[in-house]
Amino acid sequence: MSERILLAHGSGGELSHELIDRVFAPAFANPALARMDDSAVLPVPPPGSRLAFTTDGYVVRPLFFPGGDIGRLAVCGTVNDLAMMGATPLYLSAAVVLEEGFATADLERIVASMAAAAREAGVEIVTGDTKVVERGSADGCFITTAGVGVIPPGVDLSGAGARPGDAVLISGPVGDHGLAIMSQREGLRFASPLESDVAPLNGLVRALLEATPALHTLRDPTRGGLATTLNEIARQSQVEIIVEEASIPVRPAAQALAEMLGLDPLYVANEGKLIAVVAPEAAEAALAAMRAHPLGREAAIIGRVHGGRPGRVALRTTLGAHRVLDMLAGEQLPRIC
Repeated sequence: MSERILLAHGSGGELSHELIDRVFAPAFANPALARMDDSAVLPVPPPGSRLAFTTDGYVVRPLFFPGGDIGRLAVCGTVNDLAMMGATPLYLSAAVVLEEGFATADLERIVASMAAAAREAGVEIVTGDTKVVERGSADGCFITTAGVGVIPPGVDLSGAGARPGDAVLISGPVGDHGLAIMSQREGLRFASPLESDVAPLNGLVRALLEATPALHTLRDPTRGGLATTLNEIARQSQVEIIVEEASIPVRPAAQALAEMLGLDPLYVANEGKLIAVVAPEAAEAALAAMRAHPLGREAAIIGRVHGGRPGRVALRTTLGAHRVLDMLAGEQLPRIC
């Protein structure tokens, strides 16, 4: 690992995991952290009750982008981390770091967006903090949120839960968020506007839990995209995952922009999609539940879990060949969440 922090250490890919493994995990070692899921699962009285607890920081550039802004992103991202554990999100905190000279009107717009996203998700922002730093020290506005939620009895989701034979589903087209931000940065316009997919996924998760008890893993493929998140699941569960290129939905505008910029949509961040790993007999029920929800209308079964090579993810191409999908190694798109 590099002796200096690189931009790629924030990518969510291989270097991010190296940083966590070298610096944070040994210092803070405890059973809740060791699971390395999207939220910590914490037992609370009475026996059998559990809370999900998560935190995240948001440094997106630009602050306002097609389909959302840093405020909506901060609320939805934290709600989604709780939802990936099957929790019902309840309360959030919000800490805002502002740069001297930041426009008050922009702050009001961001806060209004946070409030609207919280109402949409059915959560309350109940505590927070504000700091102001010298001009040039914070790039306008950074936001850190934390959230707590209650996990219903009988729900036990984890990145370590995937089993050979399971089906792998995605709730819709991948790459929209990161590529929408890149189109904004580059000033690119398309006949079909490309917008971020940022949205709270707790309603979609609730529909899945009601449709089947056979969910094993839920993950939202944010930094590092679909490919990196599948690698995380494969490593945690010690399984092989094989996905079908022809089954993975990508919007034409996203595909065109990715090709123009030399990017792979499978490694581009999403903020309103989830991966579901479910028992094979529940795959069709899970798919139907997704497609019946507004945020899952374009859901698809994209692959299967195998017991072959633990920790490996492979893509079966449209030509029938196999290509290994490694975890993101560098930083494709900095400052996208």
